[in-house]
Amino acid sequence: MKVVIAVDSFKGSLSSVEAGCSVREGVLRAMGDAEIVVKPLADGGEGTTDTLIEGMNGERIDIEVTGPYREKVSCHYGYIRDKGLAVMEMAQAAGITLYEKKDPLSASTRGVGEMIRHAMDMGCRSIIIGIGGSATNDGGTGMLAALGCNFMDKDGRSCAEGAGALSDIASVDVSGIDKRIWDTDIRVACDVDNPLCGENGATYIYGPQKGVTEEMKEGLDQAMAHYADVSAAALGKDLRNEKGAGAAGGLGFALMEYMGASLMPGVDLIIEAIGLEDELKDADIAVTGEGRLDHQTAMGKAPVGVARLAKKHGAMTLAFAGSVTEGATACNDAGIDAFFPAVRGIISLEDAMKPENAGRNLSAAAEQAFRLIKAARGLG
Repeated sequence: MKVVIAVDSFKGSLSSVEAGCSVREGVLRAMGDAEIVVKPLADGGEGTTDTLIEGMNGERIDIEVTGPYREKVSCHYGYIRDKGLAVMEMAQAAGITLYEKKDPLSASTRGVGEMIRHAMDMGCRSIIIGIGGSATNDGGTGMLAALGCNFMDKDGRSCAEGAGALSDIASVDVSGIDKRIWDTDIRVACDVDNPLCGENGATYIYGPQKGVTEEMKEGLDQAMAHYADVSAAALGKDLRNEKGAGAAGGLGFALMEYMGASLMPGVDLIIEAIGLEDELKDADIAVTGEGRLDHQTAMGKAPVGVARLAKKHGAMTLAFAGSVTEGATACNDAGIDAFFPAVRGIISLEDAMKPENAGRNLSAAAEQAFRLIKAARGLG
């Protein structure tokens, strides 16, 4: 029997790989001769970089880049040497949690461009970047400037950075852009489908959490549309209405329009990166899970992505979680055949989340589930 394990992290308790290895221990106690494959799992959001570093034998690359307000910030990305792959999160360089300060007029994505350039310097020609949690509304102009684009005003002077300068852009010179971009496959983990402009766009929907006031919205949205007009004139294409263009304050637009990046749901992108489908083609059972299974899990989170792919190849899907809610039954409709809480008795949340307890409970739950499967299938 082949069992493929891809479990999301139990946040604050177990990493994805630690959770997967705990499940493996339980399966082997029940079925010592099972063929078991453990894969890392993430959804493209916070923690994805560290998950893939651990699960794909990557290296952590620590660098210093320009933060959203021009101060230097420390960040890191993952380098998967044998694949020439970099895995990064824009929030490391321009995230909303880096500072209490919120100034959408000046916040810049320059550090994101510096991270990308550093990865290309390392020889990476494949980049995965998650773009959630941004502090910026600059349309990605800071990132592009760091990579060699020159945004100029009507007098031919380089514009300042930040959303407050978008209306000053009269032309853009892309001749200086880093040519290595065209040889680099850039895939973006993006779970929103907002366009760049309008009442559903970057400024109106996500601006307020970054400090955009009601009075600012219309002017900044018009400035964003102006930036899209100038970009279309320079590049001969207009992707402002593409799904995800408005993500991360317009960073999604810049990545697609100027850098040829493709945007994908985070779960699908990570599943593709780890090669999960190849392992599931001849699998009997897929095991997935996360710290808490609830109705939101069924709305496209990582465990459901695993279940969907397992069903495609005829494998049963089981899920384990630290806790489950009544709404978790929606996961059954989404492709998870059965799910099980790992906690075995009355215990405080603090104790349940201790890594040693969580791992032991997860392993024990997996063992009992697979003992049942073994008996039901007459395997011993």
